[in-house]
Amino acid sequence: MFLFGHGMNYEIIGDNLQMVKIDLAMGEGIYAEAGSMVNMSGSSAMESQLKGGIVSGLKRAVAGESLFLTRFTPGNIPGFVSFAGMMPGKIFPVSLEMGKEFIAQKNAFLCCEEHVELDIALTEKFRAGLFGGQGFILQWMSGQGTVFLPCCGDIIEMTLKPEEVIKVRTGLVVGFENTVNYNIALAGGVTTALFGGEGLVVTTLTGPGKIVLQSMDIARIASVLIPFLPIPVKAEGTSG
Repeated sequence: MFLFGHGMNYEIIGDNLQMVKIDLAMGEGIYAEAGSMVNMSGSSAMESQLKGGIVSGLKRAVAGESLFLTRFTPGNIPGFVSFAGMMPGKIFPVSLEMGKEFIAQKNAFLCCEEHVELDIALTEKFRAGLFGGQGFILQWMSGQGTVFLPCCGDIIEMTLKPEEVIKVRTGLVVGFENTVNYNIALAGGVTTALFGGEGLVVTTLTGPGKIVLQSMDIARIASVLIPFLPIPVKAEGTSG
Protein backbone atom coordinates (compact mmCIF):
# COMPACT_ATOMS: atom_id res chain seq x y z
CA MET A 1 0.00 0.00 0.00
CA PHE A 2 1.25 3.50 -0.81
CA LEU A 3 1.65 5.47 2.42
CA PHE A 4 2.42 9.02 1.32
CA GLY A 5 0.33 10.63 4.04
CA HIS A 6 -2.67 10.02 6.28
CA GLY A 7 -6.27 10.30 5.25
CA MET A 8 -9.73 9.53 6.56
CA ASN A 9 -10.56 6.19 8.12
CA TYR A 10 -11.54 3.45 5.70
CA GLU A 11 -11.95 -0.32 5.52
CA ILE A 12 -11.59 -2.49 2.42
CA ILE A 13 -14.13 -5.30 2.68
CA GLY A 14 -14.19 -8.62 0.83
CA ASP A 15 -11.73 -10.76 -1.08
CA ASN A 16 -12.11 -10.77 -4.87
CA LEU A 17 -15.21 -8.57 -5.16
CA GLN A 18 -14.11 -5.82 -2.83
CA MET A 19 -15.74 -2.62 -1.69
CA VAL A 20 -14.32 0.21 0.41
CA LYS A 21 -16.24 1.62 3.37
CA ILE A 22 -15.18 5.18 4.28
CA ASP A 23 -15.99 6.91 7.55
CA LEU A 24 -16.99 10.56 7.16
CA ALA A 25 -16.53 12.97 10.05
CA MET A 26 -18.37 16.25 10.24
CA GLY A 27 -17.07 18.62 7.56
CA GLU A 28 -15.50 15.85 5.47
CA GLY A 29 -16.52 14.89 1.98
CA ILE A 30 -15.51 12.42 -0.69
CA TYR A 31 -15.89 12.40 -4.47
CA ALA A 32 -16.76 9.21 -6.33
CA GLU A 33 -17.33 7.97 -9.85
CA ALA A 34 -21.02 8.13 -10.75
CA GLY A 35 -22.88 4.91 -10.00
CA SER A 36 -20.22 3.41 -7.71
CA MET A 37 -22.00 3.86 -4.35
CA VAL A 38 -23.03 0.61 -2.62
CA ASN A 39 -24.56 1.94 0.60
CA MET A 40 -24.33 4.88 3.00
CA SER A 41 -25.53 5.96 6.42
CA GLY A 42 -29.03 7.38 6.67
CA SER A 43 -27.90 10.94 7.40
CA SER A 44 -25.40 11.08 4.52
CA ALA A 45 -26.16 13.21 1.47
CA MET A 46 -24.94 13.07 -2.13
CA GLU A 47 -24.83 15.65 -4.90
CA SER A 48 -23.47 15.55 -8.46
CA GLN A 49 -20.81 18.18 -9.01
CA LEU A 50 -18.25 19.30 -11.56
CA LYS A 51 -15.14 18.82 -9.44
CA GLY A 52 -12.63 21.45 -10.53
CA GLY A 53 -15.10 23.13 -12.88
CA ILE A 54 -16.30 22.46 -16.42
CA VAL A 55 -12.79 22.14 -17.87
CA SER A 56 -11.82 19.41 -15.39
CA GLY A 57 -15.15 17.69 -16.04
CA LEU A 58 -14.57 17.66 -19.79
CA LYS A 59 -11.07 16.29 -19.25
CA ARG A 60 -12.49 13.43 -17.21
CA ALA A 61 -15.04 12.75 -19.95
CA VAL A 62 -12.23 12.59 -22.52
CA ALA A 63 -10.41 10.13 -20.27
CA GLY A 64 -13.47 7.87 -20.20
CA GLU A 65 -14.73 8.86 -16.75
CA SER A 66 -17.95 10.63 -15.77
CA LEU A 67 -18.34 14.31 -16.59
CA PHE A 68 -19.84 14.78 -13.12
CA LEU A 69 -18.56 13.25 -9.90
CA THR A 70 -20.81 12.58 -6.94
CA ARG A 71 -19.86 14.30 -3.66
CA PHE A 72 -20.86 12.52 -0.45
CA THR A 73 -21.08 14.28 2.93
CA PRO A 74 -22.14 12.89 6.33
CA GLY A 75 -25.04 15.28 7.02
CA ASN A 76 -25.58 16.51 10.56
CA ILE A 77 -23.84 13.57 12.27
CA PRO A 78 -20.77 11.44 11.37
CA GLY A 79 -21.55 8.72 8.85
CA PHE A 80 -20.12 6.39 6.23
CA VAL A 81 -20.37 5.55 2.57
CA SER A 82 -19.24 2.45 0.65
CA PHE A 83 -18.12 2.09 -2.97
CA ALA A 84 -17.34 -0.81 -5.32
CA GLY A 85 -15.84 -1.08 -8.78
CA MET A 86 -17.51 -2.40 -11.93
CA MET A 87 -15.32 -5.49 -12.37
CA PRO A 88 -14.24 -8.49 -10.23
CA GLY A 89 -11.08 -7.62 -8.39
CA LYS A 90 -9.59 -5.58 -5.58
CA ILE A 91 -9.46 -1.94 -4.53
CA PHE A 92 -6.07 -0.30 -4.11
CA PRO A 93 -5.61 2.85 -1.99
CA VAL A 94 -3.01 5.43 -3.05
CA SER A 95 -2.32 8.01 -0.33
CA LEU A 96 -0.90 11.20 -1.82
CA GLU A 97 0.83 14.09 -0.14
CA MET A 98 1.92 17.41 -1.63
CA GLY A 99 4.68 16.88 -4.18
CA LYS A 100 3.72 13.27 -4.90
CA GLU A 101 1.93 12.54 -8.16
CA PHE A 102 0.47 9.33 -9.52
CA ILE A 103 -0.49 8.37 -13.07
CA ALA A 104 -3.17 5.72 -13.63
CA GLN A 105 -4.90 4.08 -16.56
CA LYS A 106 -7.87 6.10 -17.77
CA ASN A 107 -10.59 3.96 -16.14
CA ALA A 108 -8.77 3.39 -12.84
CA PHE A 109 -10.69 5.72 -10.54
CA LEU A 110 -13.28 4.87 -7.91
CA CYS A 111 -13.29 7.69 -5.35
CA CYS A 112 -11.01 10.20 -3.63
CA GLU A 113 -10.79 12.70 -0.81
CA GLU A 114 -11.71 16.30 -1.54
CA HIS A 115 -8.16 17.66 -1.62
CA VAL A 116 -7.02 15.28 -4.36
CA GLU A 117 -6.71 16.94 -7.78
CA LEU A 118 -7.71 14.94 -10.86
CA ASP A 119 -6.39 15.76 -14.32
CA ILE A 120 -5.34 13.96 -17.50
CA ALA A 121 -1.88 13.12 -18.82
CA LEU A 122 -0.94 12.38 -22.42
CA THR A 123 1.47 9.61 -23.28
CA GLU A 124 4.75 11.17 -24.38
CA LYS A 125 5.47 8.60 -27.07
CA PHE A 126 3.09 7.94 -29.98
CA ARG A 127 3.77 4.20 -30.16
CA ALA A 128 3.17 3.80 -26.42
CA GLY A 129 -0.24 5.43 -26.81
CA LEU A 130 -1.06 3.36 -29.88
CA PHE A 131 0.10 -0.07 -28.71
CA GLY A 132 0.58 0.19 -24.93
CA GLY A 133 -2.92 -0.91 -24.02
CA GLN A 134 -3.70 2.29 -22.08
CA GLY A 135 -4.44 4.63 -25.00
CA PHE A 136 -3.07 8.14 -25.38
CA ILE A 137 -4.84 9.54 -22.30
CA LEU A 138 -3.98 8.63 -18.72
CA GLN A 139 -5.21 10.02 -15.40
CA TRP A 140 -2.96 12.36 -13.39
CA MET A 141 -3.59 12.47 -9.64
CA SER A 142 -1.97 14.96 -7.28
CA GLY A 143 -2.70 17.00 -4.17
CA GLN A 144 -3.21 15.53 -0.72
CA GLY A 145 -5.41 12.64 0.37
CA THR A 146 -6.31 9.09 -0.60
CA VAL A 147 -7.44 7.87 -4.02
CA PHE A 148 -9.04 4.45 -4.38
CA LEU A 149 -8.37 2.55 -7.61
CA PRO A 150 -10.42 -0.46 -8.80
CA CYS A 151 -8.19 -3.27 -10.08
CA CYS A 152 -9.16 -6.37 -12.05
CA GLY A 153 -8.02 -9.61 -10.43
CA ASP A 154 -5.25 -9.43 -7.85
CA ILE A 155 -2.81 -6.58 -7.17
CA ILE A 156 0.94 -6.56 -7.64
CA GLU A 157 2.84 -3.65 -6.10
CA MET A 158 6.54 -3.04 -6.79
CA THR A 159 9.18 -0.38 -6.19
CA LEU A 160 11.61 -0.01 -9.09
CA LYS A 161 15.17 1.14 -8.56
CA PRO A 162 16.72 3.79 -10.87
CA GLU A 163 16.98 2.39 -14.41
CA GLU A 164 15.35 -0.88 -13.34
CA VAL A 165 12.99 -2.10 -16.07
CA ILE A 166 9.99 -4.39 -15.85
CA LYS A 167 8.05 -5.67 -18.84
CA VAL A 168 4.28 -6.06 -18.42
CA ARG A 169 1.61 -7.54 -20.67
CA THR A 170 -0.42 -4.69 -22.15
CA GLY A 171 -3.53 -3.81 -20.18
CA LEU A 172 -2.18 -4.91 -16.80
CA VAL A 173 -0.69 -1.58 -15.67
CA VAL A 174 -2.95 0.09 -13.11
CA GLY A 175 -0.69 3.06 -12.43
CA PHE A 176 2.72 4.35 -11.43
CA GLU A 177 4.46 7.31 -9.82
CA ASN A 178 5.28 10.15 -12.18
CA THR A 179 9.02 9.38 -11.80
CA VAL A 180 8.49 6.12 -13.72
CA ASN A 181 9.02 6.11 -17.50
CA TYR A 182 6.23 4.43 -19.48
CA ASN A 183 6.93 2.94 -22.93
CA ILE A 184 6.54 -0.23 -25.02
CA ALA A 185 8.88 -2.82 -26.51
CA LEU A 186 8.51 -5.71 -28.95
CA ALA A 187 7.44 -8.89 -27.21
CA GLY A 188 10.24 -10.83 -28.90
CA GLY A 189 11.12 -12.03 -32.36
CA VAL A 190 8.62 -12.27 -35.20
CA THR A 191 7.66 -15.86 -34.39
CA THR A 192 7.18 -15.07 -30.70
CA ALA A 193 5.17 -11.95 -31.47
CA LEU A 194 2.85 -13.81 -33.85
CA PHE A 195 2.44 -17.12 -32.05
CA GLY A 196 3.58 -16.58 -28.47
CA GLY A 197 0.17 -15.50 -27.23
CA GLU A 198 1.46 -12.31 -25.56
CA GLY A 199 0.78 -9.94 -28.45
CA LEU A 200 3.16 -7.89 -30.56
CA VAL A 201 4.35 -5.60 -27.77
CA VAL A 202 4.72 -5.43 -24.02
CA THR A 203 4.60 -2.38 -21.80
CA THR A 204 7.91 -1.31 -20.23
CA LEU A 205 8.16 0.60 -16.96
CA THR A 206 11.53 2.07 -16.00
CA GLY A 207 12.33 3.23 -12.46
CA PRO A 208 12.74 4.83 -10.10
CA GLY A 209 9.32 4.74 -8.51
CA LYS A 210 6.41 2.61 -7.38
CA ILE A 211 4.13 0.78 -9.78
CA VAL A 212 0.82 -1.03 -9.37
CA LEU A 213 -0.12 -3.93 -11.66
CA GLN A 214 -3.22 -6.11 -11.92
CA SER A 215 -3.33 -9.82 -12.72
CA MET A 216 -6.24 -9.57 -15.16
CA ASP A 217 -7.91 -7.04 -17.43
CA ILE A 218 -11.50 -6.77 -18.53
CA ALA A 219 -10.62 -7.20 -22.24
CA ARG A 220 -9.06 -10.58 -21.57
CA ILE A 221 -12.04 -11.67 -19.47
CA ALA A 222 -14.34 -10.69 -22.33
CA SER A 223 -12.25 -12.59 -24.92
CA VAL A 224 -12.40 -15.75 -22.79
CA LEU A 225 -16.19 -15.50 -22.31
CA ILE A 226 -17.19 -14.63 -25.88
CA PRO A 227 -16.82 -18.21 -27.29
CA PHE A 228 -19.22 -19.47 -24.60
CA LEU A 229 -21.94 -16.89 -25.15
CA PRO A 230 -25.07 -18.18 -26.92
CA ILE A 231 -25.41 -17.24 -30.57
CA PRO A 232 -28.57 -15.16 -31.14
CA VAL A 233 -31.17 -17.17 -33.06
CA LYS A 234 -32.88 -15.24 -35.85
CA ALA A 235 -36.64 -15.41 -35.66
CA GLU A 236 -38.41 -17.08 -38.58
CA GLY A 237 -39.71 -14.72 -41.20
CA THR A 238 -37.18 -11.96 -40.43
CA SER A 239 -34.90 -10.63 -43.08
CA GLY A 240 -31.49 -9.01 -43.07
